[in-house]
Amino acid sequence: MTLFLTTHYLEEADSLCDRIAIIDRGHIIKLGTPEELKASVGGDVIVVGVKETEPDISSDIAKISLVKDVKKKGNDYRIKAELGEEASPQIMDLIRAKGLHVSKISLTKPTLDEAYLEYTGRSLREEETDKMQMMSQRWTMSRARS
Repeated sequence: MTLFLTTHYLEEADSLCDRIAIIDRGHIIKLGTPEELKASVGGDVIVVGVKETEPDISSDIAKISLVKDVKKKGNDYRIKAELGEEASPQIMDLIRAKGLHVSKISLTKPTLDEAYLEYTGRSLREEETDKMQMMSQRWTMSRARS
């Protein structure tokens, strides 16, 4: 028997579903088991926030042997690493050696939320905020017309 479940609660989907489709703007962009989707993230995810916006040290972080990928957004570095618990101290040492100041750090094992972010480029929270803003604008425009 096949059942379809539509949800924004990815923890719920992880525990209930055998296969999951990540849909972005009406198109299926990735399909697989929860384990396959989480594994496709490419490792643990480390997010490091620094107080300074410059210099960009992404290329320096990428040279650390356990690091697979680095993306910078604002003051945050989103880093994929094979063994996050071993890579994190090396990343912290590098940041300090560059004279920068860490404002936050987090280490997470791959989740479906991370997989969603990986394939869509945004979190569900960002998507929900965009939808709410769009609905608010439509409501404001319809009130202005009447």
